[in-house]
Amino acid sequence: MSKMVYLLEDDVSICELVKCTLDMNSIECEYFTTVREFYAAIERRVPAVVLLDIMLSDGDGLEVLKHVKARYSDVSVIMLSALGKETDKVKGLNLGADDYVSKPFGVLELTARVNAALRRSAKATVLKAGSLEMNTENMTVTFNGKELSLNNKEFQLLRYCIANEGKVMTREALLTDVWGYDYGETRTLDNHIARLRKLGLNFETVFGVGYKFLADNKES
Repeated sequence: MSKMVYLLEDDVSICELVKCTLDMNSIECEYFTTVREFYAAIERRVPAVVLLDIMLSDGDGLEVLKHVKARYSDVSVIMLSALGKETDKVKGLNLGADDYVSKPFGVLELTARVNAALRRSAKATVLKAGSLEMNTENMTVTFNGKELSLNNKEFQLLRYCIANEGKVMTREALLTDVWGYDYGETRTLDNHIARLRKLGLNFETVFGVGYKFLADNKES
């Protein structure tokens, strides 16, 4: 399991301190000072853990949290914030954060929390739904014992659908959460669903709303 950690924080001095400490503990870390840079990076490589500041110069950390958890549900997110009120912590945790560290924080404690998150992530690299098995570390998918050949976007779409198996997913939610800001025409989603259907995966069309993914084909 990769030990990659991403840090999104607009204070460069904090970024460099955290990166240096994690590097010294053999934990690979990359930091980003803008939301745009972070989103571009996570499209290229999904980390095991995200350290996420709430108050960012170009965005809202809680919105970033929702984006990450919608698209990469098995990524552990540790919130970093000077907002130390209990209500602020509860809001972050209710939105899916796995941990919350108040500023100022000790780097040794933060390292310990990152290591704990990495141990939890190591147990969650394989997602299963019926006869479907997805390894999020090496990006492989098998269905009924046969490996499927998927491109990156198909993999991310299927990953999102596994996390929402059996639920009605609106077209808007799928486009926003999987493609983000640059999804282009809405036919993009339909084309990807059609491709996954050809591989034998079961997507029910919910007319006027979106799709429902079922792990195994079932007789209606």
